[in-house]
Amino acid sequence: MAGHDLTIEVTRWSAQVDVPDDDITSATVKADIDLGSLEIREGSGGAKPLSDRDRGEIKKQMAKILGTGTASFASSRVIRVGSAGGAVEGTLTLNGQSEPLRVQVSEPGPGRYRGSATVVQTSLGIKPYVGFFGALKLKDEVGVEFEITLPETPST
Repeated sequence: MAGHDLTIEVTRWSAQVDVPDDDITSATVKADIDLGSLEIREGSGGAKPLSDRDRGEIKKQMAKILGTGTASFASSRVIRVGSAGGAVEGTLTLNGQSEPLRVQVSEPGPGRYRGSATVVQTSLGIKPYVGFFGALKLKDEVGVEFEITLPETPST
């Protein structure tokens, strides 16, 4: 009742995808996420609208819990399913803790990719936030979604 479902955006990140011989199943994916760049974009639900003060307090709590370093993902396997989807399996590392992660990926259009995964906080050594003497608790599972549009590569 008191908490909000948050949409948090990573504003600084980098990724590299290498596809040898145009074989997507042999591709490798590496991504780095600047944890200090997390920004609260919106909050739904809750007893009252999310204020700028709330956003600031949430950002402070995120920095305490996650740190301000870098999280990384490195793929170990790419699975193609059909013509416009599949999964990327790999390892997510955060604050020295690593955990296997499976990212579901779809290709809704040329050069456009959408993905989603579920990160279990306790698997990465994170104790889910509890506030207001236990009245406000975060779920252990956090949904992560992304959408990326890649620039067209000029043909040679």
